[in-house]
Amino acid sequence: MGNALKPARAVAPGRILMRELEARGWTQKDLARIMERPPQAINEIVKGTKQITPETALVLAETFGTSAEFWTNLEV
Repeated sequence: MGNALKPARAVAPGRILMRELEARGWTQKDLARIMERPPQAINEIVKGTKQITPETALVLAETFGTSAEFWTNLEV
C-alpha cells in the first residue's frame, strides 16, 4: 500500500508567469507594457500578493496564447 497516489502539488500563478516571461526573454516591465498594466501589478502577481482577476486572466490568455480558464484555475 506504499504506492498510493499523491495529490498533485499546486503551482503558484506567479511561478508559471515567471516561466513564461523567461521563455520569451521578457521582463516584468515588458509584460506590464504589453498588457497595459502597472509594473507593480505584474510584480504583485509574481510575488503572490495579488490574485489574478478574471479581466487579467483574459489579457494573460491573449498575451500568452492560453485560455483565461488556465490562469483563473491556478488561483483555485
